[in-house]
Amino acid sequence: MIESVAARPARALGLALAVLLAGCGSTVVNPVSGRAERTVMNLSQELEQGRRAHQSVLKEYGTLQNPALQAYVNTLGQKLAAQSHRAELEWHFTVLDSPEVNAFALPGGYVYVTRGLMAYMESEADLAGVIGHEIGHVTARHGAQRATRQQNAGLGVLAATVLGAVLESRGVGGATDLAGQVSQGVAAGYVAAYSREQELQADQLGAEYLSRSHYDPRHMIDVIQVLKDQERFAADQARAQGRPAPSGGGWLASHPSNEERLQRIRDEAATLAGNSGTKPLDEGRSAFLKAIEGMPYGDSPAQGLVRGRQFLHPELDIALTAPEGWQIQNGTETLTLMAPGRDAALQLQALPPRATGSHEAILRQWGAEQGRTESRRINGLAATQFSGWRRNAQGQRSMAELTLITSSKGQVYALSPLARDAQALQQQRMALRQSVESFRSLSAEDRQLARPWRIALKPFPAGGFAELAKGSVLSEARLRLLNGRYGDARTPPATGRLVKVVVAGPAP
Repeated sequence: MIESVAARPARALGLALAVLLAGCGSTVVNPVSGRAERTVMNLSQELEQGRRAHQSVLKEYGTLQNPALQAYVNTLGQKLAAQSHRAELEWHFTVLDSPEVNAFALPGGYVYVTRGLMAYMESEADLAGVIGHEIGHVTARHGAQRATRQQNAGLGVLAATVLGAVLESRGVGGATDLAGQVSQGVAAGYVAAYSREQELQADQLGAEYLSRSHYDPRHMIDVIQVLKDQERFAADQARAQGRPAPSGGGWLASHPSNEERLQRIRDEAATLAGNSGTKPLDEGRSAFLKAIEGMPYGDSPAQGLVRGRQFLHPELDIALTAPEGWQIQNGTETLTLMAPGRDAALQLQALPPRATGSHEAILRQWGAEQGRTESRRINGLAATQFSGWRRNAQGQRSMAELTLITSSKGQVYALSPLARDAQALQQQRMALRQSVESFRSLSAEDRQLARPWRIALKPFPAGGFAELAKGSVLSEARLRLLNGRYGDARTPPATGRLVKVVVAGPAP
């Protein structure tokens, strides 16, 4: 599984938890190792579980609406799959509409690459390395092995395609939450997406499939280097903001570090390159850059945009400003503004259609009892603030605060202050109030800021990345990262060579 260390917090995929694998298992021959192994997922089950989970993945992410790019990736994937240990499978390759730097696979021949990861690749051969790695997980039956391991641990067989899809797309945190809902006492060692050995084997297979397809297998090194650069960039950004460096972004201790992966794949690629006996194909840089030119970069306007301290959602016509130093976490259902010390937060959530009527009626449905209720207007929008006692669905009574605001489109939103304790709530009271008071319809300035970002190509200027940044919405450091040149020791591109920048498109 290729993951970004800066992936957002896990969101549970809307996958059917009823998909369970039954029976005591059977013995199959692993296509890669040639050895017999016990499995609880035979070939027909593997295909069925992949097919079911595939629909849920598409529902969660959505495919990138770019037929030409989808066709380009599918053609490349089919070329690699034809050289794999399971060429007979019906393979499916999909570009997902996600800004996360990620790729993952499901049993049965389903491989996914996010547009976020594609933005950081440099050539067709690099992308082939990513896809080859994911093909390796499928050909070596790593998903089936995971399901078997879970059953051997006495956990029952969670559908590997269900749990695995959460792990591979959102990181271990989200899968742990999901596993806790399904089976008590699930140990982290068994919830792990793939073991250390499986990840290293997928790296090796990715390099092998590159070589078989006549690409230089050393491009697998570039893929692992992208992960290392993402890791370093995230750590540098955290230090600059006074935050602790990310602790691995959901990778468990059983996974190899990117440093170990880099060293192992260097040795493997060198051996494969020496034994190939044929001249590698051109790396396909020009074709790849042409394919991704114009591709969206960063957040999707359909899910809302984070621009510095601003959260902007043009389609819903709402905007919110985070306090200085706070982080914005944009989930599928909840927006969270998180304090630097993670001791307080403000959550924004759209109320479901069943929450109808006046603000007062909604508060009663919510369980508001004794307290202070104030009706007012916030930036011209009808709002009601409640502070007092609330009784939840279980009949428990507690102190609570809530602000309801009706947007220009008639949708009611709830803003809830959260804190670790009463002291933290009091300390962050002003910041929380300022955030609530910032809720608004988009202004002309907001709409200008909310212009969607896209990949563009420009000749590398004589002034280097500093000059390039003047015509891009990204900083010099992130442009270096985008073009595989993060770190002062990296040799800059030659003047005039086409490189990637990110520019703002027309206002929505």
